[in-house]
Amino acid sequence: MKKLFVITGEYSGDIHASKVVEALKSRYDNIIIEGIGGDNLKAAGVKLFSDQKKMGAVGLSPKIIFDHLTLGRRVVDYLTKDYKPDLVLLIDYGVFNLNISKFLKKAGIKVFYYIPPQVWASRKWRINTIKKNVDEILCIFPFEKEMYESYGIKTHYCGHPLVSQLPEKADRKQFFEKHGFDINKKLVSVFPGSRVFELKQLMGVFIKTAKHLQRKHPDLQFCISHAPNLPDEVYNKYLKDTDFKVIKGENQALLSVSDALILASGTVALEAALYQTPMIIAYRGPWLFYFIYLAVRCIKMVSLPNIISGKIIVPEILQGDVSVRTIAYNIEKLLYDNAYRAENIAELQGVKELLSDKVSAKEAAVEIAEALSL
Repeated sequence: MKKLFVITGEYSGDIHASKVVEALKSRYDNIIIEGIGGDNLKAAGVKLFSDQKKMGAVGLSPKIIFDHLTLGRRVVDYLTKDYKPDLVLLIDYGVFNLNISKFLKKAGIKVFYYIPPQVWASRKWRINTIKKNVDEILCIFPFEKEMYESYGIKTHYCGHPLVSQLPEKADRKQFFEKHGFDINKKLVSVFPGSRVFELKQLMGVFIKTAKHLQRKHPDLQFCISHAPNLPDEVYNKYLKDTDFKVIKGENQALLSVSDALILASGTVALEAALYQTPMIIAYRGPWLFYFIYLAVRCIKMVSLPNIISGKIIVPEILQGDVSVRTIAYNIEKLLYDNAYRAENIAELQGVKELLSDKVSAKEAAVEIAEALSL
């Protein structure tokens, strides 16, 4: 029997890991899989060494740092002294996983990295750690393969998981009826982010923009997407004196039926691109964090559709430029300038075509199986 250990740190990584495990288990019965993950890995039949609850915390508090260090020591001890896997699969969660990779390399344990850190976006020096400690990269963006291989790192392009995992577009009429939207009005949906500080920075200006546009254009209606990980009271304090509908837990359906989107960046922008829904990105954070970001970034674009295509398709409104006037202007252009809208949708289709139609998890599973001689 071959032994695999999987390390994830966040909810999305848990989902992607479970798909790889399912692909492996559907074809091979001579493999034992344990790992660090959540409910999805557990449901896939993985014995969990630890769950993700402590790892999912955001920040640099002493407790968070202590929890990560303690878990790191425990898992390294377990892997090197007891479990002794044939291969460890790291998934996303760069800071923790890159640190763990150093100890695994010293112990002579083979390491694969699926969905590696986005070193092409910032802190490119991390690629040296990857070269020293990771045996093979299983990447999800087409441009990553050439970059990693230029550093002499064995790399396999698996395709992006979203391409095969994203649900079909929702039925617009049924969705509108379910949530009480007017089928004769255009729907603009607002995705303000999934972290408390993002709402603090962005929700106010997004709400003011929506109110402004609704007054100016009676044919518009608005919806706020509620991140499932945040409690209702975090949102409610921003929604006083508004009649905007709030939808929780139906992000992808909402993306697919909207006429335009106001987004706080993130993977949601790529999901929107795959649905070919026109969008704008508006993002700002504390100025100190922004200056640090400027110091470590490697590219000037922030949204995945633009990065993948290598050009500005999605308007990016950042930091000091975030205002009601700027956001409203760009949304109006996407909704009412018919030629511009058609061109934008065509460009988003091009983003989808640049991404492979490979089933990413199955590609990763095949590479792992070959490495393990299953």
